[in-house]
Amino acid sequence: MSTAHISARSPARRLPLHWLGILPFAAFVTLFLILPTMKIVVGAFQSPDGSFTLDNIQGLFTPSILAAYWISIKISVASALLGCLAGFAISAAVVFGGLPRGIRGPLLTFSGVASNFAGVPLAFAFLATLGPVGIVNVFLRSELGVDLRALGFNILSFWGLTITYLFFQIPLMILIITPALDGLKREWREAASILGATGFQYWRMVAFPILLPSILGTLALLFANAFGAVATAIALTGSSLSIVPILLFAQIRGDVLGNPHLGYALAFGMIVVTGVANAIYIWLRARSERWLK
Repeated sequence: MSTAHISARSPARRLPLHWLGILPFAAFVTLFLILPTMKIVVGAFQSPDGSFTLDNIQGLFTPSILAAYWISIKISVASALLGCLAGFAISAAVVFGGLPRGIRGPLLTFSGVASNFAGVPLAFAFLATLGPVGIVNVFLRSELGVDLRALGFNILSFWGLTITYLFFQIPLMILIITPALDGLKREWREAASILGATGFQYWRMVAFPILLPSILGTLALLFANAFGAVATAIALTGSSLSIVPILLFAQIRGDVLGNPHLGYALAFGMIVVTGVANAIYIWLRARSERWLK
């Protein structure tokens, strides 16, 4: 075989070694995200004998399940809106408010921890604070004569769960919106000032339109974050509040109808809702990064 013929042959394809670094991540995603999701999707369209059916999807439109989805959506929207407002105000105060520089580091560190603090510990913390015998309720009753339960507040309710969700919604908003606020260029404000714009006009006509995709995207992410929260809702309210995660938990345990495939359909509905919210977040995030680069 001639040398020219050997050199003309295409070199053997080899997987670059740096790709080996993502193999554990790929295995983790496949085993604990892709395969379970596929099982849920397939199971939502199966009957107990394994045949194809749409009965499980039709079961989602029963009044009790629709009511559970509606309550979950309202809680998610309320916690996302309040989380966005409070998180934006805190981030703006840190970035533009002239606060000491030493506050920013601890705030972002706490936000990183609190945004992942959920489940039984978070539920216990709020029960110990705002529950019927929580320290806040006991203090208000004994020292100020104010009874929150008599005023209509109950931690095991819509607003109680919404307030609990704010503990991780506000820090998540801070973590996401702070880099966006940092991305606002000083030249834009200086140019607006030179052209005679007031501070309010700068925010209304320059800064806010640029930040709007980031704000809306984060709102969608916070909605998905609250809608998919399971452990906190179950640990805090148990069965006293009928939302989708609690209904799904009861269905999987066989406490309701004894049809696990209806549980698959409930989970499939949650995947669709959170998937749409995350897709909106990714799209809006990409739009905002064009301006903030």
